[in-house]
This record gives sequence, structure tokens and C-alpha cells, in this order.
Amino acid sequence: MSFSIRPARREDADAFVKLVRALAEFEKLPGPTDEAAARLVEHAFGEKAYYELLVAEIEHEVVAYAVFFYNYSTFLARPTLFLEDLFVHPKARGRGIATAIMKRLAATAVERGCGRFEWCVLDWNERAQKFYQSLGAKHLAGWQIYRMEGDAIAALAGAAIRGC
Repeated sequence: MSFSIRPARREDADAFVKLVRALAEFEKLPGPTDEAAARLVEHAFGEKAYYELLVAEIEHEVVAYAVFFYNYSTFLARPTLFLEDLFVHPKARGRGIATAIMKRLAATAVERGCGRFEWCVLDWNERAQKFYQSLGAKHLAGWQIYRMEGDAIAALAGAAIRGC
């Protein structure tokens, strides 16, 4: 069965949100609430898009997606294509969809003058790690991700506002 990959359209929103929730379940994390899902859709298809979205279809059913956006490498003085999510529904795996999406994203990075193509992988997801390595990606040992959320961001912002 063949598949196609294309930029997402607003009418893909429900299928996209279902796949995001399936990814969250796979990663054993809470998925987006209905309120967050509405923001997710608005941020993809609203007046100001915060990210780009590709979907893969089999027989007009959306079975995979990739969320990507750009950050910037000051050392290369070029944009970096950053892949936030790549998810293929389990029923559609083994057909080359993830490989095709990665090739499409790599081509996009080249076309848009990116110096890097980066993403994060959970340390326990050995299948994904092997997949990315098979494509030529390298693990960046020595780098660790740091994150602030909610109250921590507000507290730090409050300190800046108070002049601390």
C-alpha cells in the first residue's frame, strides 16, 4: 500500500491531534488537553504559524506527522531545522514512512539553507535511536537538555520584571 507525504491542512487537525495523543501515550506522558489541542491547531494553521506540519496519508487517512520549526546556529550563521515530533501510527509502521519523512525534511533543510538538522530522542527509545543512526545521524554525547515550565518561567520572568 503506497503513502503520500504533504504539508498539513486545517482539515487534518483532528487526525493530527489524535496522533499527538497517541505519541503521548507511547511516551507514557499526558497528552494535550482539549484546550491545549485547540492551541496546537491554532499555532499550526492560525494567522501566526509557530511551526510547520507534514502529514503522511494512506488511502486518505492521516497515519503520521512531523512537526518542525527553525532555530539558529550562531557558530554556523545559518538556521537549523529542528524536528520536534515524528510519529507514525503503529498500524502504519514498516512501510518506509518515517524514512520518507526524514528525507523530505533533509531536503527542506538543504533547500532553505540550513546548516543543521536536529532533534531529540528519549534515552529509552532504542528503536528510534537505531533508526536515526541508520540514516547517518550522530548522538551528541556531552550535551544535556534543560527545561523550564510554568511556574519556574513565571518566577524567573518576575525576577526580571522586579529588576533582580
